Formats: sequence, structure tokens, C-alpha cells
Amino acid sequence: MSEAAFYLVIDLEATCDDGGRMRREETEIIEIGAVLVDAATLATIDSFQTFVRPIRHRQLTPFCTQLTSITQADVDPAPTFPVALQRLTRWIGGRGALFCSWGDYDRDQFGRDARRHGVALPFGARHLNLKRAFGERMGEARGPGVGQALRRVGLRFEGTPHRGIDDARNIARLLPFSLGQAPIPPLGPRR
Repeated sequence: MSEAAFYLVIDLEATCDDGGRMRREETEIIEIGAVLVDAATLATIDSFQTFVRPIRHRQLTPFCTQLTSITQADVDPAPTFPVALQRLTRWIGGRGALFCSWGDYDRDQFGRDARRHGVALPFGARHLNLKRAFGERMGEARGPGVGQALRRVGLRFEGTPHRGIDDARNIARLLPFSLGQAPIPPLGPRR
């Protein structure tokens, strides 16, 4: 499925609220979690995590902290998006990696933040939507959430949900199933 030497599995967390006061165009990345996976063996090679200091909505909402477990103390000393992106780029180190995420949200949020800050992303325009690939393997139009997908293949979520690095690690565990290199077990009889 990929000519790339590596899969770069990324999960982002961003500013958010539960009352609709923050429009999607205004949200900002507050955590980048990334896992580099060898494309030939699907073994995890390395991981990267950084918090990111927001500049538009500097104060995290209680909803955002409750959802992500990311606190104001995590983001206040964190680098801004351009610096965090430089660190991610250095970590990738020119390795030919295909950017992957569970759905298109992460790709779209990266694009919004890059445009806002006038910086280029280190992985080009190619993107693999692993959620869609997983759904197609199940014969469904839409793929399930990460937790549902893990349960479907008999795995437990490891870490804290809605934390970029933990979500990225769990998504990397789903790569063999999304790429068709491991079978997705059929659903058992409904009771």
C-alpha cells in the first residue's frame, strides 16, 4: 500500500470547548503524538511527543482539560506550533514516511495550523486515512473509532484516551488490520 519506508502515525489534540464557542477554524494543536513504523515489518521504530502552546485561545477550557487530561501547566511552557513542528521535522530526519492518521481530522488540523503560522509541513500532501482503510476492510462505509477498532480485533486500549501520544501508539497497533496484513475477525452472533 505504500512505497514509503515508514508509516508516520500522528494523532493531535487541539483546543476545544463543549458549547460551540470555538469554531473549528480557530482550534489550535496542543499536543502532537507521533509513532514511526517500519513499512516492511510494521514494527514501531520510535515515538515523538510534544505539547504545543496555543496563541489564539491561550486558556484551555475545563472541557478540553477533562477530555484530554492536558492541563494549562502542560501547555504554558510548551513551544509554539512553528517550534514544535521544527522538532517533529528533526525527529523525522528526512526518513521517507507516509503520514497516517485515524480519519482526516489530524491532516486538516495540521493544515489549519500550518497556514495560520505560515510554515510548511514536513511530510508532503500524501496522507493515509487508516480509519477509512479499516472500515473498508470491514465492508463498511465508515470506520469505527480507535477504541471500537481495538476491541473489534481483540486488543485493549493502552494509555489515556484523547492523549496524542497514546492514541498514536494504539493506532499504530491497528496498522496490520487497516493495511490488510492481518484479518479483522468477523463479528460473533448477536445476542
